[in-house]
Amino acid sequence: MRAADGSAFEQFVAARSDDLMRLAVLLAADRGHAEDLVQTALVKAYRHWGRITADDPYPYVRRVLVTSAASWRRRRVTQEIVDLPAHDPAGPDDTDAVAERHRVADALDTLPARMRAVLVLRYAEDLSEAATAQALGCSVHTVRSQTTRGLARLRAVLGAERATVLEEC
Repeated sequence: MRAADGSAFEQFVAARSDDLMRLAVLLAADRGHAEDLVQTALVKAYRHWGRITADDPYPYVRRVLVTSAASWRRRRVTQEIVDLPAHDPAGPDDTDAVAERHRVADALDTLPARMRAVLVLRYAEDLSEAATAQALGCSVHTVRSQTTRGLARLRAVLGAERATVLEEC
């Protein structure tokens, strides 16, 4: 890798690591796994950084992150999973808001990996249906159906009044 590419990668990491971490926490439902997931995605992106020609490499790295999360979830099915309470060092927060975030995160964790990725990209990343389809490498119709089914499952888990909050985001 050339020195210019290395400095461009460092600038990208400095500028977008918080966004990648937020996405990873939503996908992994565990801060420790999310940190590992971001690191894995950045290592994969670094290997190919010289070939990434887009003005904004974030969509490429986001796709690497999402596909890595899906493969991790498949591997984690056969491993022992220790459930530790999540720690959010962001600072003081309202207890009800934290409890609600945990409820939504737990509800998202019950969804299949692809459905979860669609909902996270659509609502947390605020991507359009077309951009979500492109990020996941699927059709817009698949995104629509996964969104509809995912929201229906979340409504069942959280209750109808809680799911409307997701739709308004």
